[in-house]
Amino acid sequence: MRILAVIPACEGSVSLPNKNLRVINGKPLIYYVIRNARNSRYITDTIVTTNSNEIISIARQMGAMSRLRDPSLCGEEVSLDTVVFDVFQQLDLFSYDYVVTMQSISPTLRVETLDAALERCIREDCDTLISVSNRPRFYWTRQDGELVPIQRQRKSRHLLPPFFVETGAFLITKSRFVRPDSRLGETVRLFELSGGEAIDVDTFGDLKQVENILCQKSTAFYVNGNNQLGLGHVYRVIQLADELFSKPDIYYDRNQTERSVFGETTHNLIPVDGEEGLFSALRKRGYDRFINDILSTSRTYMAGLRASIPGARIINFEDEGEGSYLADLVFNALYEENFTSNVRAGEQYFIASKLFLIYDPIQIRERVRDVFVAFGAADPQNYSDRVLRIASRPEYQKFHFHVVIGRAKENAETLLRYNEAENIEVLHNIDNMPEVMSKCDVALTSRGRTGYELAVLGIPSITVAQNERETLHSFLSEKNGFTYLGLNPSDEALESALNRYLNLSRAHRCHLQELMLSKDLRNGRKHVVNLIDNL
Repeated sequence: MRILAVIPACEGSVSLPNKNLRVINGKPLIYYVIRNARNSRYITDTIVTTNSNEIISIARQMGAMSRLRDPSLCGEEVSLDTVVFDVFQQLDLFSYDYVVTMQSISPTLRVETLDAALERCIREDCDTLISVSNRPRFYWTRQDGELVPIQRQRKSRHLLPPFFVETGAFLITKSRFVRPDSRLGETVRLFELSGGEAIDVDTFGDLKQVENILCQKSTAFYVNGNNQLGLGHVYRVIQLADELFSKPDIYYDRNQTERSVFGETTHNLIPVDGEEGLFSALRKRGYDRFINDILSTSRTYMAGLRASIPGARIINFEDEGEGSYLADLVFNALYEENFTSNVRAGEQYFIASKLFLIYDPIQIRERVRDVFVAFGAADPQNYSDRVLRIASRPEYQKFHFHVVIGRAKENAETLLRYNEAENIEVLHNIDNMPEVMSKCDVALTSRGRTGYELAVLGIPSITVAQNERETLHSFLSEKNGFTYLGLNPSDEALESALNRYLNLSRAHRCHLQELMLSKDLRNGRKHVVNLIDNL
């Protein structure tokens, strides 16, 4: 069986000049369509019909035939039927069983999809098979000069009947039906494409969308979170996964992490049994990028990862282990120094929750009235308990304490009883942290990501360390507007610092806020994603 692919690629687009020659992911747009035709298991010959000598050169370089089209066949009013029929002047189309028209405006079509369509067309003996996209919408049309809806009943969109729109990916037809005014046979079938493959490049917006798809890299994460590790790693992975123009796979060790810690996300969550389970799963798949958010890694782990996904770029977050030297890139927003050439350290790589980006810094009031308190998901040092005991004393009744305890806090039910006090509000595992923070004038927190979030909102804060690791987190220090009390300070030290902050002048708090807001904490996700994309 002989099958001919005809690729019309006339230059002269008014809305998108030089469309077919625009470089996307290192290749001209026309390249992707010619490649699909040449790589198909069923297409035997490929011809490009064009008015561009440059496109002819590309076609020849890729092993395709070409036809320099007459200028009279290059106008926008000329139909594709006429253009395809014109190829008769060079080839005997009747020597082919099928003719496939493949427009250059559909570069995201995969060759596997093209071959599946050809297989179906041959198997079902279709006269014509056309690529379509299902776009059920509320459409209107004009009848007798009046605008009328096509769908009379306004149902939920996913309940609407299918509405198929032709795409430029392919029109397959038996050669005997190719005429100057038609390429449709007697039996016409439709082949539905997925959204990513159904894009026709007609505008600059389409071009940008196609670029995102063609430059797309397959990505996977490995993350764990529990009462000991905390849940900040999980939250960050979900935030970063939402920045990618693809749906990544997120692996986690079912022996360390429960599915529930990821919340209601629809990302692909894949449980594995330890490192060996992870390596076994990765060997069955291929990824361009692999991102670890598991704290310190070992050389053994990183070597196993490299062997499981050879060629992949590996990015680690907050990795201080020996394995960090084997990563392509390491981000550590909690530190200020780049210890090795592959490390990017500093607050500019902090990834703030999306909610924080829509809240402005707080307005500094004349006097302190509201105090924010949060010490992480687990709070192993029980700082929340200690501050609540202080806040419940009579001398603090004129201040309102907003205390947030995380889902991993073991005695949460006991602490919630403090809500009986008029000046205390204890909140458990809340969804909108910036809403609570923005009500407050000062804060007490541990020396982790919550401190960065307070700095985004410019809230003067007292910080303490939960463990030895946090003592090294140097951003939350006096030079950046924080008061740091060290690891496990006494109740007296906590109360003394609290009293000082409750009585800070407005001018002093404005100064602390100015120090915080001088840091670039809102663009961290952009900095991180740009570095990952360019790796």
